[in-house]
Amino acid sequence: MATSGAIAGGLAGAAPATAASSSNPVAYVRNGDIYVSRSGGESRLTTGGGRSRPQWSPDGRQIAYLKGGQLWAMTADGGTARRLTTRAAAGPSWSPDGKWIAFASLSCAGGPGVYRISTVTAKATPEVLFPRDCRGEELPAEPAIAVGGKTATLTERLRIDDAVAWSPDGAKIAFRGGDCESVYDACLSVGTVATGGEQAVAAYGGGSLQNRGFAVVPGWRSDGQRLSWTAYQEGETAAQNEPVHLVEYDPATRVKRTVGGVGDREMAYTDSTHGLVTGQYRGHSWVMMVGLADGSRTPFREGSQPSVRAIR
Repeated sequence: MATSGAIAGGLAGAAPATAASSSNPVAYVRNGDIYVSRSGGESRLTTGGGRSRPQWSPDGRQIAYLKGGQLWAMTADGGTARRLTTRAAAGPSWSPDGKWIAFASLSCAGGPGVYRISTVTAKATPEVLFPRDCRGEELPAEPAIAVGGKTATLTERLRIDDAVAWSPDGAKIAFRGGDCESVYDACLSVGTVATGGEQAVAAYGGGSLQNRGFAVVPGWRSDGQRLSWTAYQEGETAAQNEPVHLVEYDPATRVKRTVGGVGDREMAYTDSTHGLVTGQYRGHSWVMMVGLADGSRTPFREGSQPSVRAIR
């Protein structure tokens, strides 16, 4: 599936005149530690590095994250942290009711799978969600914690990022891979929690596709009417190449469009008109506010992997 729309231009080193602000608290990562920005101020919640992919709980009282390749959760002030599972984990996402956290880990089929673990039961055991055929099967042995290569390029790291995203209505989860990998070299799926059914929403290589690439780090808009992901494509010709960029997808019409600038990735919606993304600014990774209609890009905080707390 080719991504429609042209890639918007980036900042090209130009400094915007003003910094962006968010009415909602935002968690993000800087140098391996988690920070929170709220009411114009910034708080550092962790020390020692090694943290990634922070995600707010629906009630705003906790933040799930990865540490040492495993799933943890801490209070929103960083005061108390607990490890939720010893399984190697990737990209956590809370269920809308806050009772579960979905994450990716090795499945019984030998590829990436999606699990959920209770946040209200002590010493809970992970449950399989996808692949559907692994439901009811004995959990595979605890996979080894992968040691990330520090020399890997951004594109190489993103290609295997298994972050997942639970839809706001609780019915679906978007994740890298799935049944579509039996046809394509790389793909992104939206799975239905109740039935285990899957739909591929992006695919690369295999079948009739003569391209190479990936679609990773999905994120839903709060109304569930849009899904975004980070994409990359190497086409049959140089003219079809698309560097790392953001795709926004309408689940109702299946129409896709490119948003943000070249190199933007891992978007978290703030509302229907803006999102926070990770981009490049002043030679570093910065969280940038992006206008989804006009393509405007304004620096927010130095860091990456933004997560916006929904205010209800």
